Amino acid sequence: MKKILFITSLLSILLFSFQVNATASTNSREVYEKTGRVIWEVNTKEKLVALTFDDGPHPVFTSQILDILAKHDAKATFFVAGNKVVRFPDLLKREVREGHEIANHTFHHTYGNITSAKLSSELEETDKMINQFTGLKPSLYRPVGGFYNDVIINTALKNGKTVVLWSWGQDSRDWADPPVNQMCSYIKNGIKPGNIILFHDWHGSEYTQTCSTVKALDNILDFLDKNEYKSVTVSELLSRSTQLIPESFGIYPSKKGRTSHIDLIF
Repeated sequence: MKKILFITSLLSILLFSFQVNATASTNSREVYEKTGRVIWEVNTKEKLVALTFDDGPHPVFTSQILDILAKHDAKATFFVAGNKVVRFPDLLKREVREGHEIANHTFHHTYGNITSAKLSSELEETDKMINQFTGLKPSLYRPVGGFYNDVIINTALKNGKTVVLWSWGQDSRDWADPPVNQMCSYIKNGIKPGNIILFHDWHGSEYTQTCSTVKALDNILDFLDKNEYKSVTVSELLSRSTQLIPESFGIYPSKKGRTSHIDLIF
């Protein structure tokens, strides 16, 4: 009897493991990008880049970032968290009023694997809040931490969302609060037309008084201006691209941290 129970339990564990792996498998960037189901960057010869800001709006930093963007006549895409939108709707309204794009970054900012039902709920709840305050429904979605798999991508598509990540080599790493000069050099040295650049406007706690993103942004935008780059929303970048899928594959360098699809949870 004990042997039968052991075998039954073992089979149950193996079946569960198979189901998890089967429903949440993760393909390479090349596989997803060939289908256009996930966007990292676009091919364009125009000097266009898309600045993106995750996790806000923040009661202090978002307004500072908006001031800097306005100074440079730059447009950006804000991947907002629904639970922050509820708290700071006036900042969301300002983002829209000043010509920036609003995108979905889930409601509770939950990391890692997530069920289809839970993700759908997160997307719908965030869309509802954004629509309530702006009358808009976002078409873009960025998975939290950049983590993606088939369940996340298929669920996003089912909910009418385009999955947008960021260009490899254009993660500002502001989430780690690096020295400002280091962050500026990292972004400026790797800049190319069609890049999607990752920043965060919610950094640390609500009451943090310093933010590396705010300190670096003006310097980075000065560099873009001097080199005749224009900062546009992700949707405008996509609409003006010559080709969404890179002309060649197998060229992506192995990265550590938040630039590889197998290491994107932080």
